[in-house]
This record gives sequence, C-alpha cells and structure tokens, in this order.
Amino acid sequence: MNGYFQLMNDDMQTSVMLYPATDGDEDLDIGEVADYLSGNNISYDQGALYNAGRKLDEEPMQVVLNLQRSRPQPEMVKVRISSDGMSAKARFYAPSNDGEAMSREEILNELKYHGILYGILEDVVDEFVTEREYCCDYEIAVGRERNNGEDARIEYSFDFSNRAKPTLKEDGSVDFFNLNVISACHKGDVLATLIPKVPAKPGRTVKGEMLMPKEPKDKLLRHGKNTILSDDGTQIIALSDGHIVTEGERVSVVNVLELASVDSSTGNINYTGSVHVSGNVCENYAVSAEGNVIVDGVVEGAVVKAEGDVIIARGMNGMGKGRIVAGGNVVAKFFENADVTADGYVSSDSILHSTVSTKDTVSVGGKRGFITGGNIRAANGIQVKTLGSSMGSDTIVEVGADPSLKQRIVELQTSLQENTRRAKNVYPILMSATDKVKKGVPLSKEQKDYIKEVHAQYMQYRKEIKRANSKLEKMNRTLENGKDATVSVTGEVFAGTRVVIGDVSMVVKGKNSYCKFVREQGDVKIKPL
Repeated sequence: MNGYFQLMNDDMQTSVMLYPATDGDEDLDIGEVADYLSGNNISYDQGALYNAGRKLDEEPMQVVLNLQRSRPQPEMVKVRISSDGMSAKARFYAPSNDGEAMSREEILNELKYHGILYGILEDVVDEFVTEREYCCDYEIAVGRERNNGEDARIEYSFDFSNRAKPTLKEDGSVDFFNLNVISACHKGDVLATLIPKVPAKPGRTVKGEMLMPKEPKDKLLRHGKNTILSDDGTQIIALSDGHIVTEGERVSVVNVLELASVDSSTGNINYTGSVHVSGNVCENYAVSAEGNVIVDGVVEGAVVKAEGDVIIARGMNGMGKGRIVAGGNVVAKFFENADVTADGYVSSDSILHSTVSTKDTVSVGGKRGFITGGNIRAANGIQVKTLGSSMGSDTIVEVGADPSLKQRIVELQTSLQENTRRAKNVYPILMSATDKVKKGVPLSKEQKDYIKEVHAQYMQYRKEIKRANSKLEKMNRTLENGKDATVSVTGEVFAGTRVVIGDVSMVVKGKNSYCKFVREQGDVKIKPL
C-alpha cells in the first residue's frame, strides 16, 4: 500500500497522521500533504511537517498542526485528465477522523462534475469503495480510440509492379535468357481479387467529445481484354490463355505472336497482342505490339514499339537510326547508337553512344556495366558501374523530373479549369430542357437540334476533364518521385562527364569512384556510397 495521511481533529488541537508505505509501494510525498493542508486552509508548521516526513520509517507518526480544532474534512478525490483526453486518473484522500467517506454515487457524481462523461471504469470505482487505498492513482476512465478502418485493396495473382529484373550469373554477367518478366495465365484463372474496405469507427474522449475518423477509400476492379468480372464484382477472371498486361490498374490478357525473325519474309509487324521473335529483327524493319516484344536475338537498325515491355536478349545496334519505344520496361544485353524511350525502367549490361529516356530508373550493371557517350535521362535515378570515358566522349546523365514538367502541369490545370467552367455553363440548359420534356412542353425542331448540340459539347467537356485529371495524376506522381533522384556509380566516373539533377548540373573535374551524385542546397554534390 502507498504511504498516505489522515487529518485528526481533537478537542484542543488538529494533527495529521502520516502512514508509511508497505510492501515496497510508493512512499508518502510530504509535499502532497502540504498541498492538501493549504488547500483546506489548515495552518501548520512547515518545518515540523517536513522534518516528520524525513523521519517517517516503519511506524505511523502523528504531527500536531495547530492548537485548535478544525472542521471535519470529507473524503476527497483529485481528478486528472490526460492532455489528449483519452484517459483520466483519480487520486483519493482519506477523510478526517470525524469526516465522512464518499459513497459510490458521490464518486460518480464527482467525476461528472469534473467533465468525465464517457468510459468511466465502474469496476475501478467499486474496487476503491471496497479497498479505500489513498494517495495512489486509479485509472478511472478510458476513452475510445478512433478506428480509421482500412482502405479497400486489390490482391493480384501476379507481379503487378512489372519490376522483374534480370539476375546475375556467378561470373558477374547478366542472364538475359531467363528474365521471368511474363506473367502467364490460363482461361478461368483469378487474376485479381478486391478486398473490401473495413468501415471506420469514431472515437470518443473521456469528456464525451467525438473523434471523427478518416474515412477509408474504396477501390474498383478494372478489367480489359479477355477478362471478366465475377458475379459479385470482387474478382477478375481470365477468359483465355495468354499472359497478363496492365494499363494503369486495368488488367487484360493478351496472346503472343511467335516469329522466327522479322525480315523480308514477314515485313513490318503490327500486332494487337505480344510478339516473340526467336531470331533477329533486321535493319529497316519495324515491330509494333499492344503487349510485350521479346527478341531472343539482336535488333539491328530497326524500330520496336510496345505498349508493354521490350526485352532484347542479345542487345541492339541501332546504327544511328534504331529506336525503341516502350510503355513498360526495356531490358537488353547492350545498346549501341540507339534511341530508347520507356515509361518503366531500362536495364542493360552497357550503353554506348545512345540516347535513353525513362520515367523510372536506368540500371547498367553486370560484368561490363558502363555508360559511355550519349545522353541518359531517368526520372527516378541511374545506377551504373562505370560512367564516362577516359577518351573524353561526351557523356550526359540526367535524373529527376523534367524542368518543363511543372509548366505542363500548370497548362493542364488551366485547361481543366476552363473545361470545368464550360461544362457548368451548359449544364443548366440541359437540365431546363429535361424539365420541359418531363412536363410535356413541346420543343421545336430548332430547339431539339440546339439541345443535341449542347449535349454533345457537354459530353466532350466531360471527356476532356477526365483525360486532364488522369494526366495530372501521372505528372504529379512523376514530379514527386523525382525530387530525390540520384546517380550512383559503383565503379569509376571519368572527368568531363556532365551530371544533371533537376534544373542544376555539374561537370566532373576529376576521376572519382564508388560515389553518388545528389542534389543538395541547389547544387549537385558528390558523396561516397
């Protein structure tokens, strides 16, 4: 039991009994006794009280406070509410020898007087009424934490990030033959499952104040070609064999066109699914696919376009005219004199005198792992073993968001506001016409033609608004992802190499190794890895 005290009123004097702690509990705080006496306007000798407190050991001690009888003091409770309002503690003080103890109802009323209206632990009140322990804290009320629930989420049966990358062999070279970047599926396979949101629940402080939660977000399953939603709308199911491709969050299944090579025997290829070329794509030919393009051989001075990934197992010699455009990732053994653009990442064993632009990262590793000559741009960063050349080839690497991106965002926002204003202006006309039709008011041919024209304009404005919002979301994501982009060099970087991060740049003055380039306080800085 904690140490405690009790006021004693006799005919000729007022004193206080000091009781020591037992069983190793909390010692009596004489300052707490002094506060109690002062709060009840009871005069006392401060020095005598504190001196007695220092001598208090195992036996109770009585200290005379003054030579007059004080009025009876009832049992008291001091209430403290936490700063966040989520809990309250009660500390009880014994009544004087001629005072009255508090009843259960009086304690509950006292708590309400102090503003505690919710979460009162009545079993704790009962515990005190039974045990009557003083000068110790009772947790007397507990609020209810708000529960923000859980956002709805989608569980995919495949790697939705599409960030599968080639593995390194034991000799340090990259295995471009086992990339595992295709997510195959069969008819009837469940490709994605919607996990519904968990509803939020409001919280409440001990004072009864409501704590409103953040509402969880809903999600929708989006299915595309060769897929269907289940009857309850919680699953995407494949309607045919093939492989899975994604556009945003839309999931589709496409088939693969198998070719021995792309040359004079095939002509240019334009296919709605994916294309797999087991040989080469020859000079001056083009391959275009709505899915992925995989070439087991080489690409020589050709154009390859894919809405998905482009994989070239033996690399590409662009001959100054070869070009790759991918909506996903690009992986190749090497790039030489090539032009590469990708919405995803670019991964290679070497890049020589080429132009590469990606909205994600450029990774050049493996046994050779060099970037020499050309211009490499990656929004989210570049990782390379050797950067530049001792021969002084012009090498430029750029990371971070394109400086012109912010301007494009402003222009798109202006267009969005204008189309929104136009839609609001024509909407009342459509509503007025609808009301007239409902009321049976006849419309002339000219009025009907005018309404059709206004409706067409309104639908076009809505289409433009939706398109602008989609583009803004992608641009803002790119802007956010690129602000901390870096260039990491695990080997050497040679003098003369230009490094650009966002809108600032530097030219490397001397050879450095095992370092990274970061943007710091408006400048490009070199730091160790």
